[in-house]
Amino acid sequence: MANRSEASGGMETDVRHYDLVVLGAGSGNMLLNDDLAHLRTAVVEPDRFGGTCLNRGCIPTKMLVAAADAATGARAAARLGVTATVEKVDWKAIRERVFDRIDPLHDSAQRYRRRHGVDVYAEEARFVAPKVLQVGSERISADTILVAVGSRPVVPDIAGLDGVPYHTSDTIMRIDEMPASLVIVGGGFIAAEFGHIFGALGSEITIVQRGPRLLTAEDEQVSERFTELTARRHRVLLNAHATAVRGDADGVEVRVVGSEGEQVVRAAMMLVSVGRRPNTDRLDCAAGGLDLDEHGHIRIDAACRTSVPGVWAVGDAANHYQLKHMANAEVRVVRHNMLHPQDVRDLRTTVAPHAVFTDPQVASIGLTEQDARARGIPHLVSVRDYADTAWGWALEDTTSFVKILANPADRTLLGAHIIGPQAATLIQPLIQAMTLGQTADRIAQDVLYIHPAPTEVVEQALLAL
Repeated sequence: MANRSEASGGMETDVRHYDLVVLGAGSGNMLLNDDLAHLRTAVVEPDRFGGTCLNRGCIPTKMLVAAADAATGARAAARLGVTATVEKVDWKAIRERVFDRIDPLHDSAQRYRRRHGVDVYAEEARFVAPKVLQVGSERISADTILVAVGSRPVVPDIAGLDGVPYHTSDTIMRIDEMPASLVIVGGGFIAAEFGHIFGALGSEITIVQRGPRLLTAEDEQVSERFTELTARRHRVLLNAHATAVRGDADGVEVRVVGSEGEQVVRAAMMLVSVGRRPNTDRLDCAAGGLDLDEHGHIRIDAACRTSVPGVWAVGDAANHYQLKHMANAEVRVVRHNMLHPQDVRDLRTTVAPHAVFTDPQVASIGLTEQDARARGIPHLVSVRDYADTAWGWALEDTTSFVKILANPADRTLLGAHIIGPQAATLIQPLIQAMTLGQTADRIAQDVLYIHPAPTEVVEQALLAL
C-alpha cells in the first residue's frame, strides 16, 4: 500500500491511501466484486460482517418467526378438524439453530476479504477531513468512499431505564431463557415481530404503544385489523407511554400513563422497540464535509452521491426505509456508477415494498388510503377478503384481506396492502405491476391466476377495480 504524509498541528502524520474504502460491512460489503478487484481497498467494520440484517435483524428474526409460526399453526389446527398441541418449546435449541448458522459467517467473511487483498479494519472510523478517516490509531484516505454504517436502536428517555436490565432488538434474540412475561415498549414492525415470536413460544405479552393503533405506518384499515387481532392474544395498551421503570425480584415494573390513567405493568423482561437511528453521529460527518438531514441521514441524490464528490452513501445511514432490499439496490447503483462515471444511473424506484413477518403477516407498497386522502390524490379502492376465495375457505380464514389503490385516470396502481397468510409473497405481482407501470386492467385480465391458489384473492381485488 502506498503511504503519504500530511501536516497536522505541526506534526507529520502517516496516511495510508486507498482507491476505495467501504465503511460498514453489511450491504456495503456487497459492493466488492470481481469488477472492483483491481482497486486497493479497505473495509472498516467495528462490529460484525453482515451488519444488522445478518446478525441482529432480518435473517435471525425470520428464523425465529419460522419457529413461532410452527407453534401458532399447531395451536390453530383445531379449526381444520386437527387436534394438535405444542408439547415443548426448547428455546436454547431454537436459538442455537439460528446462531450456529449465522455466527461463523463473520470470521469467514473477514478471511475471505483478506485472502483477496482487502485490508480489514475492526475499529470505528471518523472523518478528520473530506475523504480522510481516523480508524483507531491509524489514518487512512481514499479516492472513493462508500458510507454504509447502518443504524442502531433508539433508547428512549424513561426514568430509571439505565438502572434496570432491558433489551433491544440487538440483544433479545440471544437471551438464555424464555421469559414468562415480556413487556414491549413500542408498536412498530420490530415490536410486532418480537411480540409474535415470544408470544407464540409461550411468553405473556404486554405492548405499550404511544399511538392509537399498532403498525400506524401501515394503511389505516390494515393497522386497525392488526391491532384488533393482536389484542385478542396479548395485552395491548394504546395511547400510552412508559414514564418510569424499576427493577424488582421478578423482573421489571413499568409505570405507564395513558387513556386509562396510570398503571404499573410487571413483567419478567423488558424490550424497548421505539425505532432506530442512523450511526452517522459516530462519523463526524461535518469534518468529512457531508450534509445531514434533520434525522441524521446523509443527504444523497438519486444516484446515491453525497455532497462530497467521490463519497457515496447507502442504506440506513442515508435513507429512512430501514430495508435491506433497498440498501442492496442502492449498492448496485453505486457499483455501476463507480465503474461507469460517464453513464451515471439513478435508483430506478424509490417506492419500496416491505413486509412485517408477524401473525398475521403484513405487506405493503406505495400509497396508503389515508395518505391519498390527505394529499388530495384521486384514487379507486378495492378490498377483497381471503374468505371470498377457495383458498380462504380451505384456511377457514375470516380476517385477512387484500387492498389495492389505483389511479382512476390511467388505471395504474398507487398502492397495495395485504394482511394475512403469505402476504409478503402475494404482494409480489402487485409490486411488479406498480414498478413497471402496468395497469390494473392488464394484470387482472391478461394474466391467468392458478385456481384455487392463494393468488386468486389478488386477482379478485384487481377485477373489482
